[in-house]
Amino acid sequence: MVFKIFNKQILKILFISSGRNGDISELIKNQGKSITKQGIEIQYFTLDTGFSGYLKGIFLIREKIKKEKYDLLHAHYSLSAFAATLAGRFPMVVSLLGSDAYKPFYLHCITRLFSLYCWQVTIVKTKTMKERLALKNAEVIPNGVDISRFKPIPKAEARNVIQFNQGKKLVIFVANPARHEKNFSLALQAIEHLEDKNIELMPVFNITNEKIPYYMNAADVLLLTSKREGSVNVVKEAMACNLPVVSTDVGDVKENIKNLPGYYVCDSNPAALAEGISEALKYKGNLNGRDRILELGLDSETVAEKIIAIYKQVMGNVN
Repeated sequence: MVFKIFNKQILKILFISSGRNGDISELIKNQGKSITKQGIEIQYFTLDTGFSGYLKGIFLIREKIKKEKYDLLHAHYSLSAFAATLAGRFPMVVSLLGSDAYKPFYLHCITRLFSLYCWQVTIVKTKTMKERLALKNAEVIPNGVDISRFKPIPKAEARNVIQFNQGKKLVIFVANPARHEKNFSLALQAIEHLEDKNIELMPVFNITNEKIPYYMNAADVLLLTSKREGSVNVVKEAMACNLPVVSTDVGDVKENIKNLPGYYVCDSNPAALAEGISEALKYKGNLNGRDRILELGLDSETVAEKIIAIYKQVMGNVN
């Protein structure tokens, strides 16, 4: 294998994840792009979901590795990581995402065993995930935000792009309302509780990722009513745009917006969320969400540097 990336030769990494019809999560693609900018070659390999998809994936990964000769595998999500591990003994980094912390108990046990004996480094997104999965040696590295795209844009310009030109206050809900864990019904109840016809709630989904920053800047508030989350990228993206946030207490939201004016964590009931939305709409002070992102090192460039440091560590140990 070639490990002299930081001299003349380029490190070649295979990102492995599940994906229907070959689709790759925007979260994973964005992380790959940020690492590629640092001079590393990233290729992507997706596994079909379901037992048969992961089982077939074991053999497909093995063939891929034989043909392409990668220096290191970086698997995302536990089930993809299991398949990659069973494909053979390769240097491997595994990123567990928010949903992995809520898998059945037996999968938690398997995850701990694989993390202890098979994976060189396990990455989790929050301290809560690390505790919930009982992974004492896991590295906590949240997903980063591309601050070159998620940045403040004049509201009039953003509203023109998304064709929202009413004089109403706009509250956005950036998730598919059909996803049970996103709890859209609670968002509807919170807006109804306000009894203000000048406030519009807009679900934002099936939108290209490139257009999301315009929705962030066109809005007056981001509303998150999830039942559970990992490291909540949509909140970090809103912060990078200096958009006020009202959220339930999930993932790392409270940790990231602690003592930040214009940002509110509320109890999971319509009245509390309605009060949070009202306060966010009335807030006229400075919004420093973007500064907080930089302060916490949650920009994609800083996160990429941390992951590359892990690659270097793994390669050093393999050598």
